[in-house]
Amino acid sequence: MRHNDENILKGVVAGLAGGLLASWTMNQFQAAWMRAVGGNDKPHGAQSMQPSEGSHGDQSQDAKEQDDATVETAKVISKNVFGHELQESEKKPAGAAVHYAFGTATGGLYGALAEVSPQVTTAAGLPFGAAFWLIADEISMPLLGLSKGPTEYPVSTHVYAFTSHLVYGLTTELSRRALRQVM
Repeated sequence: MRHNDENILKGVVAGLAGGLLASWTMNQFQAAWMRAVGGNDKPHGAQSMQPSEGSHGDQSQDAKEQDDATVETAKVISKNVFGHELQESEKKPAGAAVHYAFGTATGGLYGALAEVSPQVTTAAGLPFGAAFWLIADEISMPLLGLSKGPTEYPVSTHVYAFTSHLVYGLTTELSRRALRQVM
């Protein structure tokens, strides 16, 4: 194994660990945010887009409300990979699994990029968190049909999601950096 390959592998491992810790930290931040604003305390995962209140007209909110993007993703995976329709009781843990898997994998990619192009670590991972928010929440999830388009959410939802991803980026970078120093 060449020295550079070894460094990239170490970067991936440090990034995976950083992404996992950052996913957990993001959930804790989101729960605290929701408690502070008097909303529900359910973290929404990596893709935190939720339908805005009142966007469902006369439909029963419990029966017709769109699940958050992590649950929507879990439903697609469950149906298309395992041939299983998620039951209501399976949605929350499946959505959490998607959140942690996506956050961990993204951290691994970030760790590899940090080895090849150290400028991605600029400003302690905050630009990485912002880019992750833009690419995942604002572009990919709506294009894949896993959330509504960005204009269908109030500004407060975008601020919540953006800030959550800044926490994710910062935590990923600080964790990756600390782990990489001891490897």
